[in-house]
Amino acid sequence: MDERIEILSVSLLDSERETINELKRTARQLKLEFGWHYLLDLSWILSQIDQITNQVIMDAGAGTGVIQWFLADQGATVISVDRQSRENLPSRFRRRFRVEGMRTSDLAAEKALSGWGTKTLKSAVSDWVDRVQVGVFHTSSSRGNNQGKVIIYNQDLTDLLEIQDNSIDTVVAISSLEHNSPQGLEAVVSELMRVLKPGGALLATLVASRDEDWFHEPSKGWCYSEQTLKRIFQLPDAAPSNYADYDALFEKLVHNQELKQDLASFYSKSGDNGMPWGNWNPEYQPVGVCRIKSQA
Repeated sequence: MDERIEILSVSLLDSERETINELKRTARQLKLEFGWHYLLDLSWILSQIDQITNQVIMDAGAGTGVIQWFLADQGATVISVDRQSRENLPSRFRRRFRVEGMRTSDLAAEKALSGWGTKTLKSAVSDWVDRVQVGVFHTSSSRGNNQGKVIIYNQDLTDLLEIQDNSIDTVVAISSLEHNSPQGLEAVVSELMRVLKPGGALLATLVASRDEDWFHEPSKGWCYSEQTLKRIFQLPDAAPSNYADYDALFEKLVHNQELKQDLASFYSKSGDNGMPWGNWNPEYQPVGVCRIKSQA
């Protein structure tokens, strides 16, 4: 794995097809939808991780997103960090995965997940049918011996108080860091590098800008230039980058039918998102950053 910046090509939809199909299956089981470019982000990051089983991996800006559950299913211990509280994490996640709170305040005590006292007969039957249809009863994620766990940590990424220096094997961040200002992002990257083990990788997807940094108001995210990303992630000037292919990659993204046809339903409900009102009109493209912590 080499340090670099890589605008994410739609060719990932072909080269990482097996992983993408597994991600889609996991999302269906958990009743999650993908952000419009997330299959590119997720498949790129997973393609960079050599070892998952028995690793401690931080999902920075996790929310309830799919990668933390996918990694736990592969045997990782996932530190799931987000400034928004997941104290009342829905039971559908707790049913399938080992979920803990880092502190007692991070995860409310689990309520009964079965029995007629907690749900109507109609809702219980509906839940059972959903689980059969998506194959939950036949997957490795039914708390098998090799399954990892997810540790919920509701905390700002600039101040990871409970996490020791040099303690995390890999940090992943799926389209979350661009919601920080350039100044705020510097503080976040510094803190993520603090907790990362020497030799470990920070793998982040953000949003690329061709020339100058600019703020995309609907999605409340910054679009970053190559120069800014190299500075903030402290990558050398010579670190590989494909920003020179920005226009050609963007053209292919705009005309990709798979991403257009799979657009999540939540986009059509608001104009305050990355694809306002569900109209396929990409105004930016995702970029991956790989930073390795020095062994020195």
